[in-house]
Amino acid sequence: MLVLPAELTHEHAAACCRMLEQGMRTDPAAVIVADASALARFDSSALAVLLDCRREALALGKSLAVKGLPPRLRVLAGLYGVAELLPAAT
Repeated sequence: MLVLPAELTHEHAAACCRMLEQGMRTDPAAVIVADASALARFDSSALAVLLDCRREALALGKSLAVKGLPPRLRVLAGLYGVAELLPAAT
């Protein structure tokens, strides 16, 4: 499982992407779960990071599901029209 940090803004996005991509490469699961429940301070860069994770997962022949997406971020994903690209983990 990938764990997003408590703060994910433009300032932290590139480093967070690198960390999460490394985690995906070593995760043997067919469905990579990204746990976003710790996110407390974020901007739209958090969506960009999650979408980058999705692209990387697909490139690895896997899929991505998101656990604990904060309601504000889910609304933002809906406004940008990408909510369906970030399915909730079961």
